[in-house]
Amino acid sequence: MGMKGKVALGAVVGVVVIGVVSANAGGNGGDGGSGSSGKGSSASAEHRAAGKKGSGTSEAAEKKKAAFDGDGDFQVGSDIKPGTYRTTGNTNDMCYWERAKNASGDTDSLLANDNVSGTSYVTVKATDKIFKSSGCKDWEAVDAKAQGSPATKMAGNGGMFRVGVDIAPGTYKSTGNKDDMCYWERTKDAEHGLDSILANDNVTGTAVVTISAKDAYFKTTGCKDWKKTG
Repeated sequence: MGMKGKVALGAVVGVVVIGVVSANAGGNGGDGGSGSSGKGSSASAEHRAAGKKGSGTSEAAEKKKAAFDGDGDFQVGSDIKPGTYRTTGNTNDMCYWERAKNASGDTDSLLANDNVSGTSYVTVKATDKIFKSSGCKDWEAVDAKAQGSPATKMAGNGGMFRVGVDIAPGTYKSTGNKDDMCYWERTKDAEHGLDSILANDNVTGTAVVTISAKDAYFKTTGCKDWKKTG
């Protein structure tokens, strides 16, 4: 689970399936974000390739692109600006983040939080006071107008994918899932509140979901890899 005993709260992040009680708060029963083979064919491959444009780009130059570190407490407005941020390459749910309305550290201060494997997008609002990150890869600012080469396959434990940029809209299938450990979620934004969720489910066996072009993000954790079927 998360760093230092941190656990994402289902009531905050919406890991409770709409109308169904979820047993999964970020399982790791999938393929561990391995992605399907084929150059450029999976969303995981797209993320790994990001930041590698231009063979002459140095590691130091790449590091400068980070908006802020993956560890620390950041005051919104002074340490970091409101906006949407992304962290990639996280493993085993060891990345923990939270948005908070004050710095008390109390549970009541939490606005949203999550434990992450793979990628996470988070929108930090101007009304937030603190953004906490522990054990995560560095966060980078997301360009709202960014374009990509949307993939038609994605790692079942890959985390969050931006629809139309990371993955193409359409109908996807994931097979061979066990014990309700596969959790998926369609969302309208990256605020991670219950109001953000358009639809979600915990799955045993085969999962089929249609991702709309109007969806903002698709989240998948503990699932077998997804392939577009229509």
